[in-house]
Amino acid sequence: MGTINSALSIATGALDADQAALNVVANNVANANTTGYTEEAPDWQENAAIDVDGTQVGGGVTETGATSQRDLVLEARLDQQQQLASASSTRLTALNNIQALFTPASDSSSSSTAGDIGSDIANFFDSFSSLESDPTDNSLREQVLSSASTLAGDISSAANSLNAQSASINQEASGVATQVNSLTSAIAQLNVQIQSTSPDSDAGTLEDQRQQDISQLSQLIGINQVTTENNGLSITTTSGQLLVSEGQSFELTTGTVGGNTDFFLGGTDITSQLASGGGELGGYLTARDVDIPSALSSLNQLAYSISTSVNAQNNSGTDLDGNTGAAVPGSTTGAMTLDIFSPPPTYAANEADAGSDVTGAAAAMSVVMTDPNQIAAAGAADGTGDNSNAGAMAGLAGQEIVDAQTPINYYSNFVSTLGATVSEVQTENTAQNASVTQLQTQNNAISEVNLNDEAAAMSTMENSYQAASQVFTLLNTIMASALNLGEETAVS
Repeated sequence: MGTINSALSIATGALDADQAALNVVANNVANANTTGYTEEAPDWQENAAIDVDGTQVGGGVTETGATSQRDLVLEARLDQQQQLASASSTRLTALNNIQALFTPASDSSSSSTAGDIGSDIANFFDSFSSLESDPTDNSLREQVLSSASTLAGDISSAANSLNAQSASINQEASGVATQVNSLTSAIAQLNVQIQSTSPDSDAGTLEDQRQQDISQLSQLIGINQVTTENNGLSITTTSGQLLVSEGQSFELTTGTVGGNTDFFLGGTDITSQLASGGGELGGYLTARDVDIPSALSSLNQLAYSISTSVNAQNNSGTDLDGNTGAAVPGSTTGAMTLDIFSPPPTYAANEADAGSDVTGAAAAMSVVMTDPNQIAAAGAADGTGDNSNAGAMAGLAGQEIVDAQTPINYYSNFVSTLGATVSEVQTENTAQNASVTQLQTQNNAISEVNLNDEAAAMSTMENSYQAASQVFTLLNTIMASALNLGEETAVS
């Protein structure tokens, strides 16, 4: 009888185990479309063997819970690739905005660009060629000032737009810091829950939520993960600054440094490390601290060189009223100043060090000449009807007055270099996104709920459950026969 009771116990255990496993499958199916949910598989534990007349007989199994089907190494690789892709995507968006400023609009009514600066340069110097043909013609002189205003306005507009983009990035980056702090705080809280409830085993949905938060964090900022005791986790930036230590999070703060938003951890400025670390924040900082300053520097050099060269050449001639320009353009002593463009800030502040720093020259570029008669088309010692200085002004277009290049070549090289950078980052982003897709597919094959697999598992568990149920029928018949001394007995 003891053996029959053992058999009944095994069958009962099988029913309980199968029912628990069916519950796991049902939970998987119910959460098939839940974001971040990881497929679970039932855990089986073999029961102690039963001794029957000196022979060890299996005691069946017990379902002890469920384990999420996750590959921690694969998830970490996916997070790392996501932060690279997020950084290049954010930077690419900023670069496209920069490039749009220097792309001629097909629709002349569009205000999305600062104008075609390359054409402005050509038109400006061409206006002196036209003036050379008739240096006393007032309409040609007006055309010189008009083309100068267009050139100065478009360069100034581009510089101001770049400064506006930098200011916008500062705001966006500050918003990222707020999101980072929210996620690191949530991860620290989840660490506490996981370590208290499942220090030695899978924590199921709690780990799903923690991994989902980590995935979002990796798209915002470059991170590294370190597994700690009791199923905990520490997170650092890619350069090693601590963001989360098990149940404690460390806030990323911001402050203004040199007009830009910088980022601090524990009072230490880590902006430069974050710029190279990845994530949206890395992309924003690279665009703000590298790409925009590079474009501004080129514009400043262009504006400074054209302004100072043109002003100097105009001051070396004689205007239509017979006035000769100042020996030093921008000077307020001696002869009158015949500047066409406003002297760049550094030039006006310190003539002795002119050219040492061109910062702000593009944004400040404007036309200060209002009287077309002041255009010095004639040479210094020639009559007002002379055209030699107008020819010299036109000739500046072919001289290497901008960083050892002609104005047109300098601007063309700048635009080409910017385009090459955009293309390079685009290629990087495409490759990184492809890698993210590949890793996500691999991870989904392990962790995502597959309804076909769940249907097969459910069928297996149902058949197992039915088999265990039938054992009861068989054991009931045997028990009845035993109680009736072997006589066949009908059992309902």
